[in-house]
Amino acid sequence: MDLPKGKKVYFASDFHLGIPDRATSIERERRLCDWLDEISEDAALLFLVGDIFDTWFEYKNVVPKGFTRFLGKLAQLSDSGLRIEVFTGNHDLWMGGYFEEEMNIPVHYGPVIREIGGKTFFIAHGDGLGPGDNGYKLLKKVMSNKFSQWLYRRLHPDTGVGFAGWLSRLGPKHADAPEKQFFGDGEWLVQFAVATLKKQHIDYFIFGHRHIAITYPLPGGSLYLNLGDWIKYDSYAAFDGEQLTLNFYKAK
Repeated sequence: MDLPKGKKVYFASDFHLGIPDRATSIERERRLCDWLDEISEDAALLFLVGDIFDTWFEYKNVVPKGFTRFLGKLAQLSDSGLRIEVFTGNHDLWMGGYFEEEMNIPVHYGPVIREIGGKTFFIAHGDGLGPGDNGYKLLKKVMSNKFSQWLYRRLHPDTGVGFAGWLSRLGPKHADAPEKQFFGDGEWLVQFAVATLKKQHIDYFIFGHRHIAITYPLPGGSLYLNLGDWIKYDSYAAFDGEQLTLNFYKAK
């Protein structure tokens, strides 16, 4: 992809819309919509890199209640010509066509490698990559299985979506969790990136999942970037064709 002059590519992740309560989530949603309006002035491409929702499970004819402002804004921007691509995360793994059909927004269920402005980007939410976390990797295989999803959809939507939300809230409480520690070369995602570099050159590795807003140099001049979240940081990345930067949104 050639990036037009004056245009940028934006990356953000881990909005976790829906937690810790409706009022706080709507406030975050409004903030995200303001940010989307702001970047739409120079955005050529927007990647939303997983865990957009704290819980998302689609039925054939039913999607979770809420998120009207955010979904409407994505639809508006997509209709206006902004290219938007979405990645599933571990909290919103079960997407099933709604974004593609209603908003013309493609959904990626795994990592993507993309050439933009002469640079190579490896983009993924990050869950299940690298060594360790074998219990989650097994669970993800089960949850990603089409037959497992078909079976789950036999539950009434009130039960299915409600139970999924209850399970999600049993996990890390991102809304009030202390700041996470970054372990440098000990990070599983850093180890994954280093192993990938032994096979092919990547200029930028962009991940979510860890809720840490950080850049970290890798061998050969490559760069690891974790997108942080919109619970503590309101953070995002931008690429202007020459430089990738980690930024923090401040409402005007």
